[in-house]
Amino acid sequence: MVVSSKSERRAASEDVAAYHEAELAKLVARVGEAIDGFRAGQMDAFDVDQVLHQYSRSAKELWKFCNRGSVELSASLIRDESSFDWWERGAPRRL
Repeated sequence: MVVSSKSERRAASEDVAAYHEAELAKLVARVGEAIDGFRAGQMDAFDVDQVLHQYSRSAKELWKFCNRGSVELSASLIRDESSFDWWERGAPRRL
């Protein structure tokens, strides 16, 4: 169990919120690229649908990391520059 002061918890929350926004922006950029590809005739609607589905799964995984459990632990992992590939975490499981 991690016990922290109010200011430490606030700082951890701010770090996690900034990380969440930055990582979410990367995921949204992938959606934008897919839509641009569709508009340019490089992707069909099914390809874009797959990207949207993976975006949804990836964004949910990111949300769970940032909003469930200890904010101090999440902030510590972020500060330690632990590497998470949220796009891959949302990839459909292959059987």
